[in-house]
Amino acid sequence: MEATPLPLIGLTVGDPSGIGPEITGKAAHHPRVLEVCRPVIYGPQADDDLARFPAGRVSVESGRAAYEAIASATADALAGTIQAIATAPINKEAFAAAGYPWPGHTDLLAHLCGVSAVAMMFWSETLRVVLATVHIPLAEVPAALTREKLLGVIRLTAASLPAFGFAQPKLGVAGLNPHAGENGLLGSEDARVIAPAVADAREAGIDARGPFPADTLFVRAARGEFDAVVACYHDQGLIPVKLIAFGRSVNVTLGLPIIRTSVDHGTAFDIARQGIADEGSFVEAIVLAARLARVRSAEKSEI
Repeated sequence: MEATPLPLIGLTVGDPSGIGPEITGKAAHHPRVLEVCRPVIYGPQADDDLARFPAGRVSVESGRAAYEAIASATADALAGTIQAIATAPINKEAFAAAGYPWPGHTDLLAHLCGVSAVAMMFWSETLRVVLATVHIPLAEVPAALTREKLLGVIRLTAASLPAFGFAQPKLGVAGLNPHAGENGLLGSEDARVIAPAVADAREAGIDARGPFPADTLFVRAARGEFDAVVACYHDQGLIPVKLIAFGRSVNVTLGLPIIRTSVDHGTAFDIARQGIADEGSFVEAIVLAARLARVRSAEKSEI
């Protein structure tokens, strides 16, 4: 019987002024990557091509090149030419300088795919975290964290986790305030917004619990009590997952019609083109993308 061909995974180089091209090249030739997929690189990577982009600083040209690589890979993924994409880091300032309105990959990919209900998950073997709000100022989080918004993220998380091996996921929802509000003494949002959203989710058949104080919830999840944590804002969720698994965790966009994974770090302008960048997180992102592509292929074959 003929072996099933390995999935084609698109690798976007990210901002060419940063470490993206270097880690892309290293990861594309890594034994773990070649064992599970066939990499396809999008964006400038050869030395001659990179010479037109300044190393280690914000550049309009680099922002445009990063966008073009993402748009091209996304179009191919939507067309089925490739089975998933894994993205190297972009620079938000370069994107803004180039005139793009999206603050990061997540919003751009949602736009390119024509969807609105998306969420950012950081995956690791030890801890998985989904963010209810992402790249907004901390002062704006309470207003953005509505009952409907949080319920949507909980629903999306529960619907997405079976592809990662959690058939009946158990979700822990973090409180916004210290001690999850301490019954209103330290803030009203936990009782007024988060608890009702969790109740709505449970009524819909989702095993979600909370809000729990964030200072203990992530420990409980890392020990296996919960399959994923829904965090209220960016740093609340990313500090614990990066503390536990920096360089091994993977950024996954939930809610897209395509598979997209990414690294857990930025463009590292300070070490750009020095040959010392660690490709470990990108390797993990590609391997996970290939794994999800196999799951999706199996699901389609059962239909």
